[in-house]
Amino acid sequence: VYISEVSHPKVRGMLGSCVQLMVVTGILGAYIAGIMLNWRWLAVLCSFPPCIMLLFMSFMPETPRFLLNQNKRSEAIAALCFLRGPHADHEGECRQIEASAQEERLNLSEFKNPSIYRPLIIGVTLMFFQQVTGINAVMFYAETIFEDADFKDSRMASVVVGSIQVCFTAVAALIIDKTGRKVLLYTSGIIMALSTALFGLYFKMVLPNQNNSSNPDTWFTLNSAFPGAESSSISWLAVVSLGLFVAGFALGWGPIPWLVISEIFPLKARGVSSGACVLTNWVMAFLVTKEFNDVIGFLTSYGTFWLFSAFCCLNVIFTAFYVPETKGQTLEQIEANFRRS
Repeated sequence: VYISEVSHPKVRGMLGSCVQLMVVTGILGAYIAGIMLNWRWLAVLCSFPPCIMLLFMSFMPETPRFLLNQNKRSEAIAALCFLRGPHADHEGECRQIEASAQEERLNLSEFKNPSIYRPLIIGVTLMFFQQVTGINAVMFYAETIFEDADFKDSRMASVVVGSIQVCFTAVAALIIDKTGRKVLLYTSGIIMALSTALFGLYFKMVLPNQNNSSNPDTWFTLNSAFPGAESSSISWLAVVSLGLFVAGFALGWGPIPWLVISEIFPLKARGVSSGACVLTNWVMAFLVTKEFNDVIGFLTSYGTFWLFSAFCCLNVIFTAFYVPETKGQTLEQIEANFRRS
């Protein structure tokens, strides 16, 4: 939210996507450090970035939109001067923000207003789809998949997956302001649907008798449960599917939902609506992670991944009909579009 409110419209997509880029870069750094350090020193190392952020944020101004909403115009001008440089049209941008700023507090009754509830529904649904497409389930068991593929050092699996995430999230950040949000969401959803369908095919071929298994975790120990089975000969399919899925997610459904929810909410509802979206995201992450084994026991491993594939198809359809394209628009223009619709 902070980044979306201080960014110029021409670079807001790139800067908003850099949130996810920094997240996956930090995860990759932790993976690499975890190979060399024990968990205590890893925890100490990971305490430094928050301290650095705390230090540098103390020099950053409050967002101009917030300051204008608090009737602090001179401070808003100073913030814009810091953010845009001394030669930008600070007065013009202030007038544009003031034209759409609403000083009254948000009341519960205002959620009947389509300009409030429509972006909230879109944001919550984006967060729902981001998790039910199976990203955490796939990531948590990446090392097992690499072990079944007979990689010499399965600990490097996390580093490989993390590197793919960083590369494709960086690509998304670089091209998002040219391609737009929806194109990347389409591309990402289709790649994820294809890769999870291939995952399902892999498990269908490797565990043809899983329906008769009393242990839903059977697929985690493919090699021990089926010595000499064909899993080793087609394990490349699981590795390719994993790489495709991670790349597809990083290209669109990883960074873009976070970017879109920072753009579509009106100023007075931005805090509450963003909180609801983040809550939805982490509740769904918890449920998908916790129930993954149970769902495998009920639907089988291949059925579970085909379910993820169906959700990926649904997220493409949802994007086509309901997600607005926000490329190149100011936050005020986006809000006005919701009011008109």
